[in-house]
This record gives sequence, structure tokens and C-alpha cells, in this order.
Amino acid sequence: MRIPSVNELKEKYSQIYSNYPISYFLEPARRVTQIIREKWQKGELKKLHDVYLENLMKKVFEEYETPSLKRVINATGVVIHTNLGRSPLSEEAIKEIVKIAKFYSNLEFDLENGKRGSRYVHVEEILKEITGVEGALVVNNNAAAVLISLNTLACGKEVIVSRGELVEIGGSFRIPEVMKWAGCILKEVGTTNKTHLFDYENAITENTALLLKVHKSNFAIVGFSKEVSTQELVTLGKKYGLPVMEDLGSGCFVDFSKYGYKKEPTVQEVLKAGIDIVTFSGDKLLGATQAGIILGKKELIEKIRRNPLNRALRIDKLTLAGLEATLRLYRDENLAVKHIPVLKMILTPKDELKRKAYNLCKKLKKLNIPEFEFKIVETASKTGGGALPTLDLPSYAVGIYSSKFSPQRLQKILRDNKPSIIVRIDEDILLIDVRCLFKEDYLEIIKAFERIKNEIETTS
Repeated sequence: MRIPSVNELKEKYSQIYSNYPISYFLEPARRVTQIIREKWQKGELKKLHDVYLENLMKKVFEEYETPSLKRVINATGVVIHTNLGRSPLSEEAIKEIVKIAKFYSNLEFDLENGKRGSRYVHVEEILKEITGVEGALVVNNNAAAVLISLNTLACGKEVIVSRGELVEIGGSFRIPEVMKWAGCILKEVGTTNKTHLFDYENAITENTALLLKVHKSNFAIVGFSKEVSTQELVTLGKKYGLPVMEDLGSGCFVDFSKYGYKKEPTVQEVLKAGIDIVTFSGDKLLGATQAGIILGKKELIEKIRRNPLNRALRIDKLTLAGLEATLRLYRDENLAVKHIPVLKMILTPKDELKRKAYNLCKKLKKLNIPEFEFKIVETASKTGGGALPTLDLPSYAVGIYSSKFSPQRLQKILRDNKPSIIVRIDEDILLIDVRCLFKEDYLEIIKAFERIKNEIETTS
């Protein structure tokens, strides 16, 4: 069997896709020859038919043209799914991002004075308005916010933190390692389950620069435990003239306890306690673009702003556009809850979720796939994203039982769908949790099962 050369395949490609320059097909042609050679060597291909070759070329080119970063359907029930891009953005944020991406902007241009300006002014005032804080700064994520704050306030000095708050979050982000890279000296106090105010006070020396509190946003210590409150730490800091910083991780402006969920400290409450610096993420419970938000005393924020690291950690214009648009919604909590997807998903009433699951289940049953059984399943979703770790969100899902496919096999089939449908398996039942589904997702799920049905019928 003769394998076509790369140049021959490039020529054939240019005939199939005449709107592309021939040079564009170099890599697809190489991939086609490699596939043919490997199949021939394994004995899987003995004769190269024209129809097979053309179909293979089209398949390879389609894969070559498909972006690596693509839309997926989140049917896991995990609202802030770190692996799936965390928080989806509101329509308001998306519109602003598109506008700023398409045209020029006043990113660093003062329109009033006609001189160079600062990119941070676009969100600084609205953050101050919403939280009542003196100063605000935004960097590219919360890890950066913690790093630059520690480096500015305590480089070469001691930072006192409870042993029970030396956390690790996703991606092996560990507080002790961040402190090391920030140039700080870690001074841990207390025990894993109990830390008292006197533990902090006894550890203060002339080399102490900062008292640090880290909110346990992705786990909880229950039972025989004790931790020092923000207010207590602030009082101690004032007594010794030391700034107090708190890393909230997944900060939020909405009090979820008003909606029947467990109480979590809001950013506003932490600031009212008198904290000097607080840091949190923009793309978790806040529901905005990826950002690290630093709020606090004006003189400390200005010091952090002047840190040379700030230029390396600064956010871009698209992040700013999405963040500003999201923050504007927080001027009225009702607007935020109505328009920010993360908040809407978390606060969706159980009855509404049941109705959505029922409608999806009904449509799947109408496909009449003999090898499948669809049932409504009462389940529990998660907030995710290292936020509200002990909170179960009562939810509903469509449970799928199949005589032909194992749950693991069906999970892989749905993941290979275009767009990919990411589901979860619970007690050997494949679940499509409806909490995080957008209205466009339902049709794609139906289409996916139509394709599965057609595949079964053609291979039977």
C-alpha cells in the first residue's frame, strides 16, 4: 500500500477547503500520514480507498480546527466547579467584555485630563461603595493577592497564624509555601483543632509584622475545636500596633443565612470587624471574572499598590470589564441574585429544580430507547470552588439506568459528546443534576441521547 506524501495531502486538502491557503494544511497532512502509517503497521489498513482517505482528512482537519478550550455542559451539580471554569458570567459582564475586547478603551487613560491614568480606578470606587472600605486593589487571582500583601507588609518579618489555618487549596496552593515565597517568617501557634487568643499574644515579638487569619473555606473542623474570631484578632492587633490580615478565599457580598443556608462571613462583615486587609477571589461566590481582590486600610493598600510585584500580577482589560459589570449588580442585592448565575444556581428553589428534572426526564423517556430507563432522583448538589464546604444543596437529577452500558461507559460517551456533558456517578447510578444547567443545555442533552439511540440501532 502506498502512503500519500505530505505534499500530496496538502494539495488534496486545498481542493476540499479552497478558502484556506495551502500552507495551512501542513500539520493536518502530517497527522493523516502518521495515522495511515500506524494503522498499516498494525495490519488494520491494507488498502487505502479514496472515500476512507477523504473522510479521514476531514476528521483530522475538524479536530485540528477545534479549539482546545471549549464549552462543556455542567451536569455534576457542583456550582463553582474549578475544573470547569468556576463561575459562569452574567449577561451584563459578557456584553461589557465583548465591547471592550472589540474596541479600544480607556484602560490606562484619564479622559478628564487627557493623560495616562491607572487601570485600577475602574473597579476601586465601586468596591469602596459596596463595602465601605477605605482602599481597594485588584490583582490577577487570590493567590496573587495573598502573595503581594504578605510580601509588602511582612517581608523578612514574622507572620503569626493558627496551625489549624495552614490550609492547602486546589493546585497545591499552600499557605506556608506562599509565605516562604513572599519572604515572610511563618510563626504558627495553637494546635490543629484549638487555637486561643493567648497563643497569638504569647508569640508576638519585636520581629512580628502581621497577624494572619485564613478562613477555612474548603474544609471544616468540628467537635472539640476553638478558633479566634476576626474581632478578637483585630483587638489584639490594635493593642500591639500590628496589622491584621484575613484571607477569605471565596469572599461573598451576600449573606446566605437570609436564604436558609449556613452562615458564612461576608466581606462587609469582616471589614466592619476592623480588619486591616482582606483578600478573596473574584470568580467564586462573587460570580465574576478571575481576580484577587484586596480591600482594607488606605495606607496599607497604597503600600501594596507600590510593590513592584503589582505590575507582574496586574489584571487585564477583559478581566476588569467583567469584574466591573458584575460589581455594578451588587449595588442592589436583588439584582445580583437575579442576574449573577452562581447566586441564581445556589439559591434556586427546590421545587423549581424538581420541575426542571421532571421535564428533562419526560423528554428523555419520549425518545423510547429500550436499553435505557430514566427516573427522577432526589440528590444533593455542592457549592464547590472551596466555598461553603459543609453545605449540601437539596437538588434533583435524572437518574439513568442502562442494560447496555455501565455508568462509567455512559459517562465516557457523554463526555465525548460535542459539547461534552459532564455528569457524576452516585451509588452506581449516573446522574444528570439540573442545578447548573442553562436552558440551552437541555436541548444538547436530548440530542446526545438521540445520537446514542441512533448508534445502538445502526449497530444492532
